[in-house]
Amino acid sequence: MLRMHRTLLLIFTACGETATGLSLLAFPAIPLKLLIGVEQASLETIFVARVAGAALLAIGVGCWLGRSDQLGQAQRGLIAGVLVYSAVVAGLLVYAGLFLNLVGIALWPAVTVHAVLFIGCVFGLSR
Repeated sequence: MLRMHRTLLLIFTACGETATGLSLLAFPAIPLKLLIGVEQASLETIFVARVAGAALLAIGVGCWLGRSDQLGQAQRGLIAGVLVYSAVVAGLLVYAGLFLNLVGIALWPAVTVHAVLFIGCVFGLSR
């Protein structure tokens, strides 16, 4: 049961982060508007969004390639990395929404998804 849970967790993460990463690389203005409500992004913001897109693409590829492994050191490290990433991203998005007034239509759903991923990773790391 836990193996199936870890596999589904990594597949879900791979698909979501790859899609988000590709969208940030190709059309950064769209996810920026949806997530944090930025209407007109500066060149610097677009550049940093693309760098974030590359990182998300790397997370997605790593999760996809590690989805079928046994729970060894590599898969445990991958899940722990996604756990840290999800916790930090959820916190940063909450901060953006509550304190910076950067709110797009997808902000709170993204917070929810990352909170669920965090919980899934905690569960996936348990034996």
